[in-house]
Amino acid sequence: MGRGGYFYKILPARDWRAAESSGVVPYAAVDERDGYMHMSTGEQVLETARLHFKGQTDLVALEIDPALIDGDVRLEPSRGGALFPHLYGTLSIDAVLRARSLIESNGEFSFADETRA
Repeated sequence: MGRGGYFYKILPARDWRAAESSGVVPYAAVDERDGYMHMSTGEQVLETARLHFKGQTDLVALEIDPALIDGDVRLEPSRGGALFPHLYGTLSIDAVLRARSLIESNGEFSFADETRA
């Protein structure tokens, strides 16, 4: 399955484990500061990881079905004018289809469950 059509939220695996207990995905510090939850599209997620999570380990990207989000999602310009999904509200784990492990190699990220060409 491709990444098209889904939104992604990158966070430490420990935060995902906490969300599984609480039922709600926590805001990161940058989300708290900006007043919304930063997410990426399938086309943006690995670049977001490269730019903002370099050197961090034990990361997951939550694969989110936009149709299951119960909140105000706005596509707003960000990096280079590209539109990024921003959630104004809470993200229930009910909208999360799966948590995909991210791995970094030579400064580039990929999903652990995808083979590289």
